Amino acid sequence: MIQDTETIDEFLTRCSAHVEEAVRKAAAAEILPRFRRLAAHEVDQKSGPHDLVTDADRLAERRLTEDLGALLPGSVVVGEEAVHADPAVYEAIQGDAPVWIIDPVDGTRQFVHGDDGFCTLVALAHRGTVLASWTYAAARDQFATAVRGRGAHLDGERLFAGPPAPGRDLRVATSHPDFTTDEQKGSLRALWTDGVAPRPCGSAGLEYLAIARGELDAVAFSWEAAWDHAAGLLLVEEAGGTHLTRSGEPFRVTGSNVLPFTAARDAATARRVAELLRTAD
Repeated sequence: MIQDTETIDEFLTRCSAHVEEAVRKAAAAEILPRFRRLAAHEVDQKSGPHDLVTDADRLAERRLTEDLGALLPGSVVVGEEAVHADPAVYEAIQGDAPVWIIDPVDGTRQFVHGDDGFCTLVALAHRGTVLASWTYAAARDQFATAVRGRGAHLDGERLFAGPPAPGRDLRVATSHPDFTTDEQKGSLRALWTDGVAPRPCGSAGLEYLAIARGELDAVAFSWEAAWDHAAGLLLVEEAGGTHLTRSGEPFRVTGSNVLPFTAARDAATARRVAELLRTAD
């Protein structure tokens, strides 16, 4: 619980480990017991057959909402499933209160199909700035954290993305075709060019982690739901990377971005991908 005169930065120094514990407990209680054991009645569609939600999503988000709210009184929670139930919840990202941004199961489709490529994403933001993030790939037992100005870590080891190897095609994960309109496909088509090796993305959170680890050079995404991006973008930044929208400005978790946008392991790669995306204009 935050102290009466404590700043958010001081809260993070004291309680970041408590947040990690809350994320681990939610996954242990609600996600992992259902992994590869989902019954048909535990899976529903939202907007269509590629937009799935499970009991694990709903129950993990409910538990995280309770536990994180108790850790930081006065904070609010913007979770993917709460926003699906009531879109007005998303407006809290624009407010003055500290906001927890939660994706309980990022990569639900992979989770439903028994693939371990999913994770739980939590970020803490205040007035549009992401201050800390927690990325937990529970089935892989990997936990990444980032605190603004204090670096990014995976299982306690510092992450440094570094520049891509010279002379090699840039590895870029792009919005998956199943979730992309014809117009967005046109914008992303510019990446199919010499020197770039694009592929469809999996879990956004795990793609950001791959950038922070130097295993992926960039992403190019055409949607801006904060729960998919807030945690990973800070992880990339704190590992030495950066992000740009097609307009050349940094991505804003508060929205109104010029899409698509990119996040990359270094500034030069981000500029190159953003320039390619602009050629679709």
